[in-house]
Amino acid sequence: MSVLLRVASDAAPVQPRNVSFFLVLYAEYNAKEVQFVSFSPVLRAWVRRQPRLKRVLGGAIRTAALGKHTLAAQFPILIQPRTRTMALAITAHCNLSCDGCRYGRDFMTGCQMTLPLIKQVLNDASGLGVYAVRLYGGEPLLHPDLPAMVRHAWSAGIKPWVTTNGILLRQRIDELYEAGLRQLTIGLYGTGADYDSYVQRKGAFALLERGLEYIRDRYGMSADIKLCFLLSRRTAEIPALRSAWEFAERLQAFFSVDLIHYSLPYFTYGSDQSLEFRPEDAARIQAVAEELLEIHARRPDLYRESPASIRSIPDWLLRGSGMRVPCDMYDFLWIGADGSVQLCYAHFPLGNVHDRPLRDIAYQAAHKEAARKAFQLDCPNCHCERETRIQKHLPSLRRYR
Repeated sequence: MSVLLRVASDAAPVQPRNVSFFLVLYAEYNAKEVQFVSFSPVLRAWVRRQPRLKRVLGGAIRTAALGKHTLAAQFPILIQPRTRTMALAITAHCNLSCDGCRYGRDFMTGCQMTLPLIKQVLNDASGLGVYAVRLYGGEPLLHPDLPAMVRHAWSAGIKPWVTTNGILLRQRIDELYEAGLRQLTIGLYGTGADYDSYVQRKGAFALLERGLEYIRDRYGMSADIKLCFLLSRRTAEIPALRSAWEFAERLQAFFSVDLIHYSLPYFTYGSDQSLEFRPEDAARIQAVAEELLEIHARRPDLYRESPASIRSIPDWLLRGSGMRVPCDMYDFLWIGADGSVQLCYAHFPLGNVHDRPLRDIAYQAAHKEAARKAFQLDCPNCHCERETRIQKHLPSLRRYR
């Protein structure tokens, strides 16, 4: 432990004499303390009202994680699953036909999770230490029981958020808000006609825009909206990026950048392979990254990605699986619309909640092995969670600082 304290404290400005540093570092290696110290809902709510303490704790957590990953490179046994967030694909049905997405076509066709099963999963997840759940699909707003799922998540002590294409927001947001939903993430594949072309439905962007404007008019800033701009070969242009950013800024929505995927089982490079980057795209990818750095410098309150992570984007897109940055999805679980359970979106199957409850799947031998293999990149090595991976990897921090 003394070695870990020294490694971690040398890697970040938070000093080990700070009490919160010891508290969080201790919590990193003790499951019960992690649940109480780092993830207690009451404590989290209190910390949010203490800006200075929040900054100190944030720095301590980052320092502890950096130290942990530094040591785990030599001692993989330090990597243990400790699920804190979870994604539930509650339905495979979709009302769009996005180019590159297999949902609504040939991925888990017709599958949809029932409300009783979701409630059981959420109850089990609460006992495992999960504190946040992403409800998505497919298109989750097509599921009639989504408000009940949101309500039950809160009752189980888990914060829910919904990822949607937004087409049905105007029709469904009132019942979802009443159920307790306060956080939405939405894929942004361009604006206007470019968006419509990608989702293959004329007028889709206008429906999305109308739904988001309704939320702001009716609920103001009490609802968090994040627009996730998909950076692909089609959208890697400064005008497209600026249009997407201006849309987000007008709505006072958080902004993030999702990179086109090469390893998700439900995603492809499009019908004509037009989404995939090529070596000759390096210059325009770099130009997009520089524009993103400028956006972050102007509005870090809306675009929160760290500069180091932004600078890494060209390498993630062009090097693909050649990026050797250890994975931190050991704190995550994915459950598909057919009930299948995986460590992450892309790999490591662990079971199915139709066959065994989640509490009997999580933290077993297969889960522990998957966590260590993911960390060591014995997998397709996607670019999920690139920012947190960069922040926990000392060579990357030095490269992209």
